[in-house]
Amino acid sequence: MKLSIDEQIEKMRERMSGSAAEKGRVHPDTVRLSRQLDELLNLYSPGNEGRHERNLSGKTKKPFFDV
Repeated sequence: MKLSIDEQIEKMRERMSGSAAEKGRVHPDTVRLSRQLDELLNLYSPGNEGRHERNLSGKTKKPFFDV
C-alpha cells in the first residue's frame, strides 16, 4: 500500500525524532533523515503537491529514499 505524502512526512518526522532522541541531533543518521524530510516537505509545498520536481535535464526527480 502506498502512503500519502502526509503519511510519508509524518513517518519520516517520527523516524528523525527517534534518531535525534537516541543518537543526538548532529548524528549523521539524524542529519540524513532530516534531509530526507526536507525533500518530502519540498514535494508537498504549495504548487508541488502531487508532482515531482524536475532537474535541469528535465527528468523527473523523485525522492531517493524509502519511508
